[in-house]
Amino acid sequence: MAQQPGRRPKDWIVDRLWRGLIWLALRLPHRIRVAAMGWLFRRIIGPLSGRKRQALDNLAMVFPEMDARDRTRIADAVLDNVGRVVMENYATDDQMERAKAWHPVGPGWTAAEEARAAGRPILFISGHFGNYQAGRAALNVRGYQMGGLYRPLNNDYLNEHYIATIENVGGGGFTRDRRGLAGFVKHLRSGAQGAILIDQYLYDGQIFEFLGHPAPTSTAAAEMALKYEALLIPIYSTRAGNGLDFTIELESPVPHTDPDTMTAALNDSLAARVRSAPEQWFWVHNRWKPERASKAADKAARARGAAPEDQSS
Repeated sequence: MAQQPGRRPKDWIVDRLWRGLIWLALRLPHRIRVAAMGWLFRRIIGPLSGRKRQALDNLAMVFPEMDARDRTRIADAVLDNVGRVVMENYATDDQMERAKAWHPVGPGWTAAEEARAAGRPILFISGHFGNYQAGRAALNVRGYQMGGLYRPLNNDYLNEHYIATIENVGGGGFTRDRRGLAGFVKHLRSGAQGAILIDQYLYDGQIFEFLGHPAPTSTAAAEMALKYEALLIPIYSTRAGNGLDFTIELESPVPHTDPDTMTAALNDSLAARVRSAPEQWFWVHNRWKPERASKAADKAARARGAAPEDQSS
């Protein structure tokens, strides 16, 4: 009988090792455990797993003129941040307690407060920048019910406890499948709030430019905002100099126009953040997959040529 892809023997072993590491880390004071996990990812896990090489390759593609030493410095800082994020998200109680001091700022904050008071649904859009859960924590401790839409991990064993890192922040966790999307929509239509990360590679997504390169991207956030009259607000959680706290910034709501225009605006918003603080973004992800993106772009171009009337904008 064929093995389930996410339940192979090596997946079980990885999960047991990870559970043991998290259990040990949670025995330490929060400040120490977060810094220690950052060090572990920067020095050991990142290089051995190939994530550092992925980060360096992505940085070289986006910033070819940058000195190699600067790219290495950024990649190391990225891995440190990734490790800290992982630890913070497993230490939910400490994260939520610290979030009480993270006061949201920016033009989108006033708009969000007005929409929540009026019972209007809100979609908060971000990327893997800083700690993407910190914004949810900061708003949920202030009475919001920001649920998270997420893609399950490939390792089913890991996914069983990874889900808790999303749900424990409040507002619920919803998987990117038919059942999960239905729950997410129901949550949104109740007048609550949802969070979506827009920087995940989507094989059959539409091609948008991101950091100067074609990136298959989902337009689902913009489509939901239009369909359910939801406010669409970019939100970013930038790690502070002490390595433990965050500045939570809500940008002005994206105007309702059409899905392509709105999605492009969200991509541009995130790209601007990444360019201003590249060490805060998860360069460890294979965001572009250039060969696949090129094929998808060619396919889309042929489709437009065959049926120009189907172009949305």
